Parts: sequence; structure tokens; C-alpha cells
Amino acid sequence: MLFRLLRLFLLVALVVAAPLSPGAVAQGLGQAPAGLVADQQKILQDLTTKTDNLEKKIQQDAEDDGSLVDIRLQLEELSRQSLNSALAFRARLGEINARLEQLGAAPTSGQPPEPDIVSGERQGLVSEKAEINSVIALAQTLSIRISGLIDKIGNMRSELFRNLLTKRYVLSDALSPQVFSDAGDEVGNFYKAVSSWLAFAFKFKFQAILAATFVALGLALVLLVGGRRMFGRIFEADPAVEDPSYLSRLSVAFWSTLLPTLAVGAFLGSTIFFFNYYNVLRGDIGLFLNALASVIAVVFCVNRLTNAALSPRLPNWRLIPVETGPARWLVRLTTAMAVVIGLNYFLSIVNDKMGSPLSLTIARSFVATVIVGIILILMAMLRPFRARDGSWRPWPAWLRYLSFALGLFTIVAALLGYIGLALFVSQQVVVTGTVLITAYIGFLSARAIGEEGAFANTSVGRWLSANSSYEDTALDQLGLVVSVAINVMIVLVFLPLILLMWGFQPGDIQAWAYKLATGITIGSVTISVTGILSGIVVFIIGYFLTRWFQGWLDGSVMARGRVDTGVRNSIRLAVGYAGVALAALVGISAAGIDLSSLALVAGALSLGIGFGLQNVVSNFVSGLILLAERPFKVGDWIVAGDVSGTVKKISVRATEIETFQRQSVILPNSNLINNAVGNWTHRNKLGRIDIKVGVAYGTDVKQVHAILLEIARGHALVLKNPEPFVLFSNFGPAALEFEIRVFLADVMNGNIVQNDIRFTVLETFNDKHIEIPSTPRAVIDVKHAKAWPTDDDKIEADFVEQEQAKAEAEAEKKRLAKTGRKVRKPDPD
Repeated sequence: MLFRLLRLFLLVALVVAAPLSPGAVAQGLGQAPAGLVADQQKILQDLTTKTDNLEKKIQQDAEDDGSLVDIRLQLEELSRQSLNSALAFRARLGEINARLEQLGAAPTSGQPPEPDIVSGERQGLVSEKAEINSVIALAQTLSIRISGLIDKIGNMRSELFRNLLTKRYVLSDALSPQVFSDAGDEVGNFYKAVSSWLAFAFKFKFQAILAATFVALGLALVLLVGGRRMFGRIFEADPAVEDPSYLSRLSVAFWSTLLPTLAVGAFLGSTIFFFNYYNVLRGDIGLFLNALASVIAVVFCVNRLTNAALSPRLPNWRLIPVETGPARWLVRLTTAMAVVIGLNYFLSIVNDKMGSPLSLTIARSFVATVIVGIILILMAMLRPFRARDGSWRPWPAWLRYLSFALGLFTIVAALLGYIGLALFVSQQVVVTGTVLITAYIGFLSARAIGEEGAFANTSVGRWLSANSSYEDTALDQLGLVVSVAINVMIVLVFLPLILLMWGFQPGDIQAWAYKLATGITIGSVTISVTGILSGIVVFIIGYFLTRWFQGWLDGSVMARGRVDTGVRNSIRLAVGYAGVALAALVGISAAGIDLSSLALVAGALSLGIGFGLQNVVSNFVSGLILLAERPFKVGDWIVAGDVSGTVKKISVRATEIETFQRQSVILPNSNLINNAVGNWTHRNKLGRIDIKVGVAYGTDVKQVHAILLEIARGHALVLKNPEPFVLFSNFGPAALEFEIRVFLADVMNGNIVQNDIRFTVLETFNDKHIEIPSTPRAVIDVKHAKAWPTDDDKIEADFVEQEQAKAEAEAEKKRLAKTGRKVRKPDPD
């Protein structure tokens, strides 16, 4: 009740201070953007209009797969825009809900009425929320409609692909004499189109053609020459090498195929680009030139790959151990198959653009597929291997039968009228086979480079070893990095090519790449590859910036300021930990990970700390205390329990101490915080050492005192202030005990000074005839065994006497036994 009265009082005060209408209050809170609703409604209307137009276009281009892909990309963009329109109201809806929660529920019947300003504000907020919800519902409806159209396009494209493979044509019309007449007319029309363009281009665009051609040629030469300079021996086979390694053969086959193909592709692509840039190309000529460039690139790549793998001129560089004659035939047949497929593709573009009759298209595809099938059968029938007895051996059974089956299938499918299916199989055998073989060689090369010690034996590895400070371990790790990089490059380059060969459009790959980059939703979790990579890159940059700042701060700022070594180490460690932590936080934020979602992980971690990580946390906190309070620093001589040595490193978990025996002892920081630690060099290295000396009773103690004091003062490392002191410390049980106490500027030299003073004391006492007594030792009487007699005659006489006594005793025993008398035992004493 008190709270309600207080709220009423505040509202009345607001009304008195600045009287406003209920609508004005509703508009003022959060500045309810009435314009935002109108703007989003207009945007959604535009999106709806575009969607209607694209839906009509789907019906018009139902037979064009490429156009359907473009429409799908446009629909996906419209879907994203509609969702963005719905998300534009998120902040305002949050404000409205929060304000409605503050105002509370409207009073029911029987309760006192609330002020008009409160009811007016509530009504305005509710109406605004309803208006916003209607706009969001419209956006959601549009998004659902667009998703349905995208699914429809997918079904239409699948149906087109199935029709392409399963449609049967009548060969009687395609193989009639009329086809030859149509082909002649087609050639004439094509010649007229090309000749007219050439006449126009050389008359009005000759300089542009020359400029575009030379620029494209220069780009290709830069790529080719740069590749040769960079990769050296792995670009071309060296005839002087009689027995190249398998890795060298793989590298030569892969790079000698990839780099020249990229150079040719760069030349063709840049030529077409500059022709378009200078408006040299006409619409139909542009299509023809694009198709011709694709055919040239494919044929060149196939020829380079077969020459690299089979190497007809250099048998020792051959990847496949076939004979030279069959190797030449394989290169010819493979290149011929690529030429046939490429020429068929180029003619298909010409036929489509010039409106050729269907019979001509069927005849062209029929001839191409039959030729490809015959070539596959001829390749299967080759005998490329020679046995030890000189006889020729065929391919392995699986490869021979596969090639024969593909060739026969292509011919039979073409004869039955399934021209689309036969043509598809022929194209995949040539193009996809080339891409897969090149990628497989690349994978083998990457695996061989990644093996232990393999990279160091390559030309690049030998050059790095000769011109850099890389050791074998570093080169081996670099080989692993190169291996991974080659694998990634192969996937990024060859996977899209294979997808394109299997009927996918560039728009499909673009859409998949966008989804992969923006996020893949698995359940309620969205994984963004781009975000993760961005986070990793940001963390790496932050890490190296931290290391650079540490080095600059330590080597330039603190070194010039002659800051103490321990202080420098503490500051360097603190800066390093802070920089890495900051880089990690920024990297996590860049990756799109909400740090608030880590609250559950933090709770679980705290539970784990409560049970099993007390020591870890204790050592961590102790390390922070050591770095902050600095009870000792790097280079100090400390004594911690039984461990005495020099501090080498202080980290957040443990401290490394090097004993004077050169043993490294790792002590947990909690031990150093909770237990007593002695530090000989805490504030400075000034320290005192004590040397005990004992003299015999009866010695002139005054003389001894003077001699010891003179010796202490005479050492070069002993300080004059505080001056040395000799203490007559005790009347010992065996000696009069003295103690030399001297101060040193560097207590680390204590052993040296003690050693020198003891030597001097011993020499001086000998010269002065002063006795240094030793502790008396107890005399132990050791009982020795009796010595063995050395008189041989006596030994012999004693032995004879013993034998005679034994003989007499034996005779007496026998005599008593005959008389029946018992031998009487001697009486006990």
C-alpha cells in the first residue's frame, strides 16, 4: 500500500511539473519510433513485390538450371532482409515489455482506479506492441513464403537433372542425311558471326585487343616464371637424376601440372576480362570465347597431367611403372578424349546460341560419346607392362574391367538413345577423373612431405637449411605445416571443380560458402567458421603484439633505465599474462561467443575448484602474490627448507630454483608463501660470513686473536666498513674456539673468501707453531686370530702323534668289546 501511494505521488509530481497528454508520454518513453514501423512496412512491401516478380520468373525459366540458381540466391537474400526487418523491433519490444512490467497490471473491478496518465501510457504501449507484432508477423509470413519458393526451386532442379539423364531421343532423325545439311548451314552461320566480329574488332578495337592480350600474357608469364623461380627443381624433372625419390616424382608431377595450368588459366581468364573491360566482345562472341577458353584449359590440364604421371621421355621420373611405348599411347588417347569432350562442349554452346535444330545437337552428342567409349575400350585393351620373360601384361583386372565397362556403357547408352546419360558419363570420366587424379597426387605429395625428415631432403628444405638457422626439428615441423597447407589448398581448389562437374552451379557453391561462413545451426548452437577463424586470427595477432611489447619494454625501456633484474622479470610476466588474457577475451568476442554464456562453465569450474583444484588455485594466487610483493626475485639466493640456490624463474604456478649443484628444483608457490624462506640477497648482496677456528689449550689467545684479525683484514674482498671482527667464542672440550666474522659486498663470494682465509690461517699457524688440536679418538683393542704355525717339522710330528693316539684308542675299544666290558664314561667334573 505504501509503495502504491509513493508511485501515485511521483506521477502527480510529474504531471504538475510538465503536463503532457497520454499519447505524448507513450511517444516520449523510449521515443517510440512510429517512423520505424512505417519504414519497415515499406521495406516489407518492396520485398513482397520482388518476391512476386521472382515467383513469375521461376515459371518462365523453369527449364534453365543456371537461371533457377540465380533466382534462389536472390530469394535467400530477400529472406535475410525480411528477418532483419523483424529483428529491427527487438530493442523497442524489450523497452515496451520492461515498461509494462513496471506499470503492472491494470486495476480490476473493486480496486481503486489508477491515474489517467498511467492508463493512457499502458494503452499506448499495448497498441504500439500490437502494431509491431503485426509487422513481425508479416515478415515471418514472407520468410515462410520465400522458403517455400526455395524448396520449389530445389525440386525443379532435381527434376531437370533427372530428365537430362533419363530422357530418350530418337536416333533415326538424328542420323538422317538432313543432319549433314544442317551442319553445313551451322558452320556457315558460325563463320559469318565470327568473321563479322573480327572485322569490327580489328578495325575499331585493334589497340584494345593488343593491350588486353599483352597484359594477360604478362600476368601468365609472371605466374609461370615466378613459379619456376620459387619452386625450382620441383617444377620440372631433372634428366640428370638417375634414381629420383618417390617424393620428388610426386612433387614434380603435381606442381608441373598445377602451375602451368594456372598460368594458362590466368592468361585466358585475364584476356576475356580485359576484352570485356574494353568492350571488345559481343554477346554471342563472349559466350563462344568463354567456352573456348574452358576447353583449352581442360585439354591443357589433361595433357600436362598425363605427361607428368607417365613421363614418356624420362622413364625414371614415371609415377606409373609402364613401358615407354604404352605411355605414349596413353598420353595420346587421354588427350584425344579430352579434345572430343571439349569440342562437344564448345559446339553445344554454339548450337544453343545460334538456335540449331535438335537433330544436329543429338547427332553431335552421339558421335562424341561413341568416340569416348571407343577410346576407353582401347585404353582397357592396352598391355602396358612387360614381364621378366619379355611378354606383355595387361592392366590389373579391376582397372581393365572398369575402363571396359565404362566405355561399353557409354556406347550402349548412346545407341539406345540416352544421349544425356552417355554424355554425362563421358564428361565425368575425362574431367572428374583428371581432377581426382591431380588431387590424389597432391594428397600423396603432401603426405610424403609430412613424413619425418622428408621436407629437409627437398630442394626447398635444403635451401632453408643452407641459408637459414633452421635445425632439423624446425624443418620437420615446417614440413608438417607445408603438408597441411597443401591438403587445405587441394580441398579448396578441387572440391568446387568436382561439384561443378557434377551439375552444381556456381550459385550453389556460393550459397554453401555463405552458410558455412555465416553459421551452421546445430540444434540451438550456431557455429560460424568465419567467426572462429576471425577469433583465432585476432588471438594470434594479440599474442604476438604482447610478445613484441614485452621485448620492447624489457629490452628498451627497462634496460635503459637500469631497472633491477627481478623487477624487470615481474613486470614482463605481468604484462605477458595480461596481454594474453586480453587477446583471449578479444578473440572470443571476435569469434561471436557470448561471454555471458560461460557463466554455467564458470559455475562448474568453481565446483571443481572446491573439490579438486584447491592446490592449483592456491599456487596461482601465491604466484600473483610473489610477483606483486616480490619477497625474492630472479637471481636471488634463497633458502627454502632443505633447498638452497638461485631463483631462475617465477611463474604463476611454481618457482624454479637452481641449486649450487646445478640441479633445478621446482617449488610450488604455496610452499614459498606459507613457509619461512631465507633470502641472502633480498635488498642487496651485502652479507656476513663466519669462520670457526680452534687452538690448543695453553696457546697465547691474544696472539691468536691478533693473527686472525690481521688475516681477515688482509683479504681483498673483505669490507673495511663494517670492519672484520674476531670473537673468542668458547672454551671447547678439546680447543679454545674462535670465530672470524667478516662482511662482504657480494655474499655470493662467501665460499671463495672462506677458502682463502682457511688456507692463510693454516699457513700462519704453522709458521707461528700454533697447534690446531683434533678431537681424541677412542682406542679399540681388536682381537686377532692366532697365527698359523710356520714350523713344518713340528706340524708333522704333532700330526703323527695324533694319529697314534687315535689308533691306540681304537685298539683299546676293540679289546674291550671282545671281553664284553663296557667302556666307562669319564666322571663329570
